[in-house]
Amino acid sequence: MIKSPIINVKNLTKKYKEFTAVNNISFQVHAGEIFGFLGPNGAGKSSTINMLTGLAHITSGEYNVLGYSFDNYHKQFKKVMGVVPDESNMYDELTGFENLCFSGSLYGVDRDTRTKRAHNLLKKFKLENSGDKLFRYYSKGMKRKLTIAAALIHEPKILFLDEPTTGIDVQSAREIRSLIKDLNNDGKTIFLTTHYIEEAERLCHRIAFIVNGQIVKSDHTNNLLSGEKQGKTLELTVDKTVPELQEKLITQFPNLDFKVKSETSIIIESHKSGSITLYPYIHFLYQLGINVIEAKEKKLSLEEVFVRITGIESDAWTANKKGEEPA
Repeated sequence: MIKSPIINVKNLTKKYKEFTAVNNISFQVHAGEIFGFLGPNGAGKSSTINMLTGLAHITSGEYNVLGYSFDNYHKQFKKVMGVVPDESNMYDELTGFENLCFSGSLYGVDRDTRTKRAHNLLKKFKLENSGDKLFRYYSKGMKRKLTIAAALIHEPKILFLDEPTTGIDVQSAREIRSLIKDLNNDGKTIFLTTHYIEEAERLCHRIAFIVNGQIVKSDHTNNLLSGEKQGKTLELTVDKTVPELQEKLITQFPNLDFKVKSETSIIIESHKSGSITLYPYIHFLYQLGINVIEAKEKKLSLEEVFVRITGIESDAWTANKKGEEPA
């Protein structure tokens, strides 16, 4: 499925006076994939997508989309991409259908073709019964879906989605994630920015973690979740715990992290690759009068991987951002 690079970014930097929003980042996006740009609020996600879509000038570095750059091939550059900003750019005084047709006209799609595509997109996005309704009366979820549909009216090669499920209800977010999967299954390449870790884990083939304007990690999602480079995590089920058990374990085994999750559960984390030898821990616990009932390897979530790599807890990500968490 993964083919040749469709986006090439090299040493891209964006500064706003003295503030560096994006700092010397490089990456590629391949044809046919969903590429996730994941990071907390203010990390540089929107600044990056604005540069890649010609909405913001770059400070330094270079990039191209399907071989085109905004400065050198303005018309061709715009035609190969569809852009969905984090805030809708549709017109309140137009109906859903009229908004789609108007968007098509901006890309030079002829009247008959854009009319047909508008009807098809309304049906695909389950908005066919609202096509004659003014956009101002759409719900937030409906507005987001129509904005995505408008970005597809000219049948672009790649779709840029900036925080597509932020600020909408849970059901609409689910529908949009399903639509993203369907579009990708139909061959659409998608560049997705999000601060929802679970969303990136569900949708993306590859993910780049961006923090403070810098990419700190980029890899296939499966590789990130395998945990080989991040170490191993074991969960021990025990018959009881004792006072200050976590401190005693850390003192005895200083190269590992321990967390007494409950009265019957202990988490052991190793930050080195390879397996964890159980006997020393089982023996130590036995000396404390604790019996281990079960030991199992705990698969890392993408959230745990991100926290390990960056040291940033995910509960701080959305402190300044309103919206529903993925469900």
